[in-house]
Amino acid sequence: MENILKVLEFGNSKEKIKILETLDNEDNPNLLEKIISKLDDDDLAVRGEAFSSLLLNKNKISNFLINNLSTANKNIRSFVSLVLANRNETSAIPEIIKLVNDERSMVRSCALGALGHLKAIEAKEIFLEALSDSNIEVKKSALQAIINLKIALSEEKINDILKEKDPEIEKMILSAIKK
Repeated sequence: MENILKVLEFGNSKEKIKILETLDNEDNPNLLEKIISKLDDDDLAVRGEAFSSLLLNKNKISNFLINNLSTANKNIRSFVSLVLANRNETSAIPEIIKLVNDERSMVRSCALGALGHLKAIEAKEIFLEALSDSNIEVKKSALQAIINLKIALSEEKINDILKEKDPEIEKMILSAIKK
């Protein structure tokens, strides 16, 4: 295990990926912590492999992941919320909801996406409020959740969001209206 930790800490991207590919059944807290830390690696491929390793892990690691939602690192907060969503960890919904007011727009966007994926209808008001966020990606995540959960939008809300003049938002609204 010492060697694995050393490679994950100091190895090159190829070495890290090779190790991460073998860690999808890990329940050792030290190794899990190291895998989670790789969600903030400089290399996108390493981050992706760490994500995959956590997603595919069949062990009961939910509490471990949930605890990492409060880490100082924005990438880890963001990606752990998405890992939890993709693992369908509905028990994480209350903790993910706390991230929708995060100072970082990326974290807010991922949290809203995670809540939408988890079909967290209890977050309906949060999704509607997020349409007024200052960041366009946060608005898109909220809108996608609203569309997926079939939450009704008033004409006023639709007109407000269309004021963004964003082609992607316009396309999302049009597809929602057609349904």
